[in-house]
Amino acid sequence: MSACGLFSVCYPRVSGALKTELRQNFRNLCGDDTPMVRRAVAGKLGEFAKVIEIDNLKTDLIPLFTALAADEQDSVRLLAMEACVSIASLLPADDTEHLVMPTLREAANDKSWRVRYMVADKFTELQKAVGPEITKNDLVPAFQNLLKDCEAEVRAAAAQKVKDFCQNLAADNREQVIMTGILPCMKELVSDSNTHVKSALASVIMGLSPVLGKDNTIEHLLPLFLTQLKDECPEVRLNIISNLDCVNEVIGVKQLSQSILPAIVELAEDTKWRVRLAIIEYMPLLAGQLGVEFFDEKLNALFMAWLLDHVYAIREAATQNLKKLVEKFGLDWAQSTAIPKVLQMSRDQNYLHRLTCLFSINLLAEVCGVEVTLRLMLPTVFGMAGDAVANVRFNVAKTLQKLGPMLDQNCLQTQVKPCLLKLKTDTDIDVQYYAIEALEALKLA
Repeated sequence: MSACGLFSVCYPRVSGALKTELRQNFRNLCGDDTPMVRRAVAGKLGEFAKVIEIDNLKTDLIPLFTALAADEQDSVRLLAMEACVSIASLLPADDTEHLVMPTLREAANDKSWRVRYMVADKFTELQKAVGPEITKNDLVPAFQNLLKDCEAEVRAAAAQKVKDFCQNLAADNREQVIMTGILPCMKELVSDSNTHVKSALASVIMGLSPVLGKDNTIEHLLPLFLTQLKDECPEVRLNIISNLDCVNEVIGVKQLSQSILPAIVELAEDTKWRVRLAIIEYMPLLAGQLGVEFFDEKLNALFMAWLLDHVYAIREAATQNLKKLVEKFGLDWAQSTAIPKVLQMSRDQNYLHRLTCLFSINLLAEVCGVEVTLRLMLPTVFGMAGDAVANVRFNVAKTLQKLGPMLDQNCLQTQVKPCLLKLKTDTDIDVQYYAIEALEALKLA
């Protein structure tokens, strides 16, 4: 078994007589009775093919490749498929057609799903190796079959290759092949019963927009995007949102806002809080794809409404993602858009919303820095120390404890300490506890 990996290293460095002997020894290993040996030699077949003379490749190695690809052990057959790429890339198109393609056709329909999976996994490499003519005549039908395979693992591997396969098609018939051969398969895959298949397709399907152009994207691809955007699997939705920029570049923001964004808004307002939660977590990513102006116009009001949601998990996620938006859009956006909305919540009648204001300040201070925190947010925190609800007051103490390390001694002594001392004498025992804890933590006691 160990000897199998040495053939490709030794062969270019020895005499003609020794080369003949090495080829014979390699042939013997290919016919070894032990499956593990045949697996080892099948795994090194591609490397050996790259260093052997073209005539010897045709006369010696191709028959060995054919034999290994038909081995009784599927673990041998699938390793032979790895060598198929190397062999096909070394041969002229005519030789590839009659020496390699019969074996490849059989492998694409192999009874073992693991062999078919290997074919699917190596498909775009095979496509480049065999050239456009063989791709059109043989690989397109084979790819369609792999996309419709009975095994989900095979369908997922093929779906992952859809974008690259379509991009590598010959330009003169690319659109026709995609529209008539690949698109019908994709329409089935977006509703596949297996989430891995749908997720694999979602990760690449948006990349077809530049290949098919604006009109075909709007007419044929957008319905598929919308289907996957509403999929129950979070990974499928994430893969669609992660690649919106591909579509945006082709159809433009206006068309995007008319088609895909309504679906996102619908999900964002869903009655099921877990659906809303999933969309919130994608919002910074979506904002980065669409830009600050578009976000402010179309999505800002929706995002800020989440800070007032009746479900705590939604409010918490919204505060976390507000921080991410500030990191993405910068301080100017924070001061003009985010912080005013947050501070406005300090005067809300619902104490839960006032708490969300404090939680947001805790996070925004980390990204906004000392100057903005001192000038815009800290006065609001001090003002909330007199809140009628004890829960708000002790969260003021916790907020001051968190912000304290970033403040200078003058601010701590003249503003923070008096506020905490006042809270220390509060009628509520919890407020007293957190005020004392803050004073000790900041060394103001």
